[in-house]
Amino acid sequence: MQFFIDNIFLIAIAFISGAMLVWPLVRNRAGGPSLTTLQATQLINGKNAQIVDVRSSEDFAKGSLPNAKNIPGATLKERAGELKKDKPVLVVCDTGRTAGPAAATLRATGFGEVYVLAGGLASWREAGLPIRK
Repeated sequence: MQFFIDNIFLIAIAFISGAMLVWPLVRNRAGGPSLTTLQATQLINGKNAQIVDVRSSEDFAKGSLPNAKNIPGATLKERAGELKKDKPVLVVCDTGRTAGPAAATLRATGFGEVYVLAGGLASWREAGLPIRK
């Protein structure tokens, strides 16, 4: 017991460090499954998936995935009715970080198949895939 009392500071640092390592995994799981650019392309081509870009209108105007619909994340809950619930949805943002909460919102409003593009538009560009301007 004395060991724990003497080393409480080091134990606390170890615990906090471990929690910081686990947090991104927990946060990503909340958004649901994420797809690589190859998997996303297969979903778009094979199942005619709807692409929802949750970035701002200004960012969307600078370039987006072909056939993407711009519904900024702040308005997603109100505008979810613009999407078809019987088709898969691919949620896209800049880097894949803000798409997770948006995907969770869609799932909460009754969408069954919702995916996040891992790495967002940045990974799409990096893969050399087409961008609509």
